Amino acid sequence: MTRVLSGTRPTGKLHLGNLLGALENYKKLQGQDAFFMIADLHALTTEYEGKTAIAANVFEVVIDYLASGLDPEKCTMFVQSEVLEHANLALLFSMITPLGWLERNPTYKDQLNELKGKELHTHGFLGYPVLQAADIAIYKAEKVPVGEDQLPHLELTREIIRRFHHLYKTNVFPEPEAVLTQVPKVPGLDGRKMSKSYDNCIYLADSREEVVKKVKGMMTDPARKMREDKGNPEICPVFFYHKLLNKERAEGVAHECRNALRGCVDCKMEMVAKLNEFLDPIRERRESWMKKKTEIRQILDRGAQKAREVARGTYRQVLRAMGLVS
Repeated sequence: MTRVLSGTRPTGKLHLGNLLGALENYKKLQGQDAFFMIADLHALTTEYEGKTAIAANVFEVVIDYLASGLDPEKCTMFVQSEVLEHANLALLFSMITPLGWLERNPTYKDQLNELKGKELHTHGFLGYPVLQAADIAIYKAEKVPVGEDQLPHLELTREIIRRFHHLYKTNVFPEPEAVLTQVPKVPGLDGRKMSKSYDNCIYLADSREEVVKKVKGMMTDPARKMREDKGNPEICPVFFYHKLLNKERAEGVAHECRNALRGCVDCKMEMVAKLNEFLDPIRERRESWMKKKTEIRQILDRGAQKAREVARGTYRQVLRAMGLVS
C-alpha cells in the first residue's frame, strides 16, 4: 500500500482554497496508508512572535479536516510537534543541506515579499524546507499531495534525500512524488490566490449569510463597468466557481457574460446559491464536531501514537546510517 504524507499549518480556520486545493485530494488518498498532520512547528516559522494561538488553531484545523470528510478510521491524523522525530531528523538533515539550496528556493523569496510585516530573516524560516523534508522522509512517504507552489520544496526534499544516500552509502528513503490537485489555484474575493494573508477568504466555518455578503463584494471582470458592457468570464473569479460548482450552467453563464445578457450581481447570486449548497454538509458536520472536543483529542492521541511508531523505526535507521549509534 502506498504511503502518503501531507499537512496543514494551523494559522486559523481553513478556507475554500484549502478545501479545493488540498483536502479534496486528501479524501481521495485516505484509503491508502495516509498520514495527515497539523503542522504546528511550521506555523511557528511565521507566527513565532509573542504568545501564539497555535494550540487553539490546531483544533480548528482538525474540525475542518473532519467536517470536510476525512475519516479517522481511514487515515492517521496527528499533531507534528507531538512526534519529536520530526524535529530530530530536521536537525540532522540541516547538517548536510547546503545553504545555497535554501537561499535559491523561489518560495522563500515569494513569502518574504508577501509577508513584509513580519521579521522572517530567521534560521527557522530559511530552513522551512528542511523541516518539510524531515516530515516526509520520517514516514518514508512515497506520495505527497501538494499545491503547485510547494513543488520547489518537494524537489528540495528529493535532493536532500539523494545527498543523504550519497554521503552515507545507504538507501533509507524513497524519493517522494507529488500528487497535484485538480484545482491548483483557487481565487479569493479580490481575484488573487485565496490566502489568509490577503484577507480574501471564504472560510469553511462561514455561515450562509456571511458567504452571500462576501460574494456580493467579490471582484469580477474589471472591464464590465456598466450593465451593458460585455465581459470575459475566463478572467472573472466568480466564473471560476461556476465552472466548478455550477457545471451544467457554466457554458450558459459564459455566453451571458460575453454578450452582456445579464449583470454581475445576478451572476454572483446564482453562483453563491450553488456554493452554499456545496458548503452546507460541511457546516453540518462542523457543528457536530464542535461538540466533540474530547473525541477529537482521542483521535489525535491515537494518530500520534501510530505516527511515533513509524517515525521511531525510521529514525533508528538514520542514526545507524550516520554512525551515531552502532
